[in-house]
Amino acid sequence: MSDDVTFWFDPSCPFTWRTSRWLMAVTEARGLTIDWRLMSLAILNEDKPIAGPARARQEGGRRLARLLVAVDEKYDTEVMERLYAELGRRIHGEHREIDDRVILESLEDAGLPDHLLSQADDAQMDEYLVESHYEGQDRIGTEAGSPILAIGDGPGFFGPVVVPVPEGEAAEKLFDAVRLLSAVPEFSELKTARNPL
Repeated sequence: MSDDVTFWFDPSCPFTWRTSRWLMAVTEARGLTIDWRLMSLAILNEDKPIAGPARARQEGGRRLARLLVAVDEKYDTEVMERLYAELGRRIHGEHREIDDRVILESLEDAGLPDHLLSQADDAQMDEYLVESHYEGQDRIGTEAGSPILAIGDGPGFFGPVVVPVPEGEAAEKLFDAVRLLSAVPEFSELKTARNPL
């Protein structure tokens, strides 16, 4: 089984951001690739009663996902990941709101033109976003939040949720544990209390 990773992510999720930083460090150290796929908590929770601030953040995530879809289509996955890194640094690292200013700053620092901002509100991007979102849900086999991770052709898993981001030996051990669990078809769930952000 290949150890390359498929990673479905909602860019507005702070837990997903931390998982992505862990995953990038481990895959880079091991010479593996990440196939970045988008998902949307706004789509996942469309018909659920979600409190105002959480709903607004999820809709902000939908805007970011549309933009990332457009960048992936126009450029490539590496450029999309670079933009996600800039967005994540501001939104999750600096705890800023998802707004046009943050998007424009991120585009600039990622070396991308500011006219791409319009893609965040382009509903035509939703077709790919919806398709990618449900592909992740199908891979895990049940409704799940962000992130979803799959190693090789193994099953999808929600998470892992990591707070803080593990480093060094701990990061490697976690990846090996997920990889091993992926190889056991009978395995279906493992959960513990979540550390606060």
